[in-house]
Amino acid sequence: MRGYDARTLAFYAAEAPVYVASGALGVSRHLDSFLDRLPDGASILELGCGGACDAAHMIARGFEVDPTDGVAEIAAKAAARLGQPVRVMRFDELEAEARYDAIWASASLLHVPRGDLAGVIARIHRALRPGGLHFASYKGGGKEGRDRFGRYFNYLACEEVESIYRDAAAWDILDLGEGVGGGYDGAQGPWVRITLRRMPRSTIGEPKGIRYV
Repeated sequence: MRGYDARTLAFYAAEAPVYVASGALGVSRHLDSFLDRLPDGASILELGCGGACDAAHMIARGFEVDPTDGVAEIAAKAAARLGQPVRVMRFDELEAEARYDAIWASASLLHVPRGDLAGVIARIHRALRPGGLHFASYKGGGKEGRDRFGRYFNYLACEEVESIYRDAAAWDILDLGEGVGGGYDGAQGPWVRITLRRMPRSTIGEPKGIRYV
């Protein structure tokens, strides 16, 4: 499993100063509602931390945060902001087992090639403790492609996100929703967000409902 697009990583390496500066003041609008579901002091892995705005907010709220990014140049900028190390790790390099209470992946897994996404999600599932939570957001659209900067996006429709997660591992899907938002390219478009819980072993196989929002 490759789990990444080399051309996209090269873009972020070259554009790290501009990209990090562009998001200097922005914390994800979905972050606090996700954090509110967690116990005090929970351990959180962030995948694709970018400029570390979300990581800084999580740390300020008292959580134990392990921020990571797949691009060394981005990770260095994030580390300077946080005053702590930021690991360089691609999604396909995640090897932890039952280590985290939560895994946050805002606007990051959207760069994983479609054929590799289920494998990355299985790694995320394995890295969570039973009952642990995961959030991810994806650009919608339903057909993979590249933006004007040459970055790859899997552009998943809402039903595709649900199907991939269900096929990849045993999840309880808590929230699955769509909305409109922007990005680094300045264009507005559809987004899909999903919040899930790694099923405790005792509940695997039991039917679970979804609350669409």
